[in-house]
Amino acid sequence: MDVILVAFAAPLARWLSDPQGGWLHPLWFLAGGIVSLLVSGLPFRVPQQYWRFSGLADLLSIAGASIASAFLFTLGLWLTGYPIPSITFPIIYALVLLVLMGGGRVAYRLIFSEIRKDNHAVKQRILLLGNEVDADLFLRATKREISHPLQIIGLVCHEQNRKGYRIHNAPVLGSIKEIESILIDLEDRNNLPSELVITGLEFRGEQLRQLLSIAEVWKIPVKRTPNLTSLTPASVIDLQPIALEELLNRPQVPLDHEGMEQMIRDKVILVTGAGGSIGSELVRQISALSPKLLILLDHSEYALWKINVELTERFPKGARQIVLASIRDRARISSIFNAYKPELVFHAAALKHVPMMEANPTEGFLTNIVGTRIIANAAAENKARTLVMISTDKAVNPSSLMGASKRVAEMYCQALDIVAHNPDQQHLLQGIIHNSDYKMRCVTVRFGNVLGSTGSVVPLFQRQLKHGGPLTVTHPDMKRYFMTVSEAVGLVLQASVRATIRIGDGKETDELLRNGGIFVLDMGKPVKILDLAKQMIRLAGLKPDEDIAIQFTGLRPGEKLFEELFYGREAPIPTDNVGLMIATPHFVNLREVSYLIDTIETACLNNDVELAINILKILVPEFSHKSNMG
Repeated sequence: MDVILVAFAAPLARWLSDPQGGWLHPLWFLAGGIVSLLVSGLPFRVPQQYWRFSGLADLLSIAGASIASAFLFTLGLWLTGYPIPSITFPIIYALVLLVLMGGGRVAYRLIFSEIRKDNHAVKQRILLLGNEVDADLFLRATKREISHPLQIIGLVCHEQNRKGYRIHNAPVLGSIKEIESILIDLEDRNNLPSELVITGLEFRGEQLRQLLSIAEVWKIPVKRTPNLTSLTPASVIDLQPIALEELLNRPQVPLDHEGMEQMIRDKVILVTGAGGSIGSELVRQISALSPKLLILLDHSEYALWKINVELTERFPKGARQIVLASIRDRARISSIFNAYKPELVFHAAALKHVPMMEANPTEGFLTNIVGTRIIANAAAENKARTLVMISTDKAVNPSSLMGASKRVAEMYCQALDIVAHNPDQQHLLQGIIHNSDYKMRCVTVRFGNVLGSTGSVVPLFQRQLKHGGPLTVTHPDMKRYFMTVSEAVGLVLQASVRATIRIGDGKETDELLRNGGIFVLDMGKPVKILDLAKQMIRLAGLKPDEDIAIQFTGLRPGEKLFEELFYGREAPIPTDNVGLMIATPHFVNLREVSYLIDTIETACLNNDVELAINILKILVPEFSHKSNMG
C-alpha cells in the first residue's frame, strides 16, 4: 500500500508544484520516488508499521521519512540532470507523502473502528465519573476494545467549570455535585446510561456512599474501571464492581517501611494463629521483608496448608517452617521455642467468636488467657526480643466472655512489659519466668473488626446475598469499627517498630509505654451494621427491602450495641506515629495476675465455669456480663 501511495505521490507533487508541466513522466521518475522512500523509510521503520494500531509516534516517523525522502528524491533529480519542477517541489513532495501515508493509516483505523462497531452491538451505555486524565486513558482504551465496544454518553468531572468541553468527542455534562440534575436531564432526553463507571480513586467513603444512594434511586449499577495504566492493546476492558472497603474512606497512613525491614530482615519470626485472618496477613507482609526464618504456628491443618501454598507461590525462596500445634500445650510450645529461638513473636491465635465462647467458656479461657500466657512465657524464657499480642476492642468494658478473656490477656502482657521497663520489679519474675536476663518487650495492639475476617459479618452477608437473602442484622442501631486486614496488619507492624527499634523517638509515648500503655489503632468512625448491609446489597446491583430483605434477629449473648476502643475515663492519646494511639488501662502486677490466671486454669480444667467467671470478674471489675440477651 505504501508503494502504491508513493507511486501516486511523485507525479501528484510534480503536478502541484508545476501544473503546466502535466501529469505524465517517465517510469524512472515513479521508480525514483519509490526507491527514495524505501531508503529513507528504513531508519524510521516505516515498513514495519502496523496500520491497524497506528498512533502519533507512527505519524511522526512518517513525517521524518517523508522529509528525508523528499530530500533524497530532489537530490537524485539534481544529480541526474532532470529539471526540478519548482523551488517548492521538495516541500510539496514531503507534504504529499505525509498526507497520503499518514492519512491512509488514519482512514484505515477509522474504517476498521466503524466496522467493529457495526459487527458488535453496543452492550453498555456508560456515564463516566472522575477526572479528565483518567477519563482520557479510559476513552483511549475503549477505542482499542474489540470484544464489547462501549458507548460513552458523557463525562461527569470533579471540576466545576468543565461543562461543555469534550474529551475524545465525549461531552462533559457537568460536575459531580450536579449528578442528580444530569441524570434528570438524560432521562428527559431518553438517554439514561445503563451503568455509572468511576475512573480513578477520588470516589471513596461518604461521597461514594452518596453516589450509590443516588444510583439506587435510578436503578443504575455503579462500577469502576480496571487499572488503566496496565491495559494493553490486547486487553479486555472488564469493568469492576465497587469494593466494600472503598466505602470506609480511610486515608492512606504513611508507614515506616525502613523500620519494618530493619526489624524483620534476617530475623527468626514466629506467628501464632498463622492460618487465621490476621495471622495470614501478618505472614504475607512479613514474608515480603525477607526474614531469616518464618515459623507458621496454628492448630488447624487446613489453614496452615492453605497459607503455606500461597506463600510458596508468592515467595518461593523464603525459608519457612510449618508447625502444627496448640498454644495450650505447654510442653509442645516450649519445645518449639527451644528449637527455633524466635526473636520476634506475633501472637494472633485466639478464639474470637462471641456467641461461640458464650456457649463454650472454658475453651475460650484456656486459649485466650492460658494460651497467651504460655506463648508469652516461652518467648520470655527463650530471650525473644519482642512479643506482639493482638487484642480487640471487645476487651474494653467487656460484656462478653471473649472480650473479658482478651482483657486478661492484655493485662498479663502489660505486667510482663512493665517488668521489662523497670529493673526494680525483676523479682516479680521468680517462679514465673526462668530468665535471669529478662528484657523482652511485650507490645499489645488493640483494634476492631477487619473486613472479611473469618466468622465476621461481611462473609455472612455475602453468603446470604448469594442465596437471595434475607440479610440478618441483630439490631438496627448496632455499630462496629471496621478496617481492612492489610491496613490493620501494617499498623500492627508499625506499632512493633515503634516499641522495639524506635524506642526513644518520643518522650511522651515512651513514658506511656513504660507505664503499661497499649497501642490502639485509629479505626476512624464506627459503621452501622444496618448501613453496611444496605451498601452490600447496593453493591450487588440490588435494592434493599425490595430485591433483598433485611431481618432483625436481636442481640446475641455477650453482644453490645457499640464497641469501644478506650475506657470511658481514658482519653485517646495520639502517638508520634499517624494511625496509632495509646490507651492506659489499669493493670495488675505480674505475681497477682499470674496467680489468678492459675486459678482460672484450674477451674477450667475442672469444668468449674462459675468459679472461672468469678475470678475473671475479680481481674476485670468493669466486666458486665450480658449472657441472657436473646
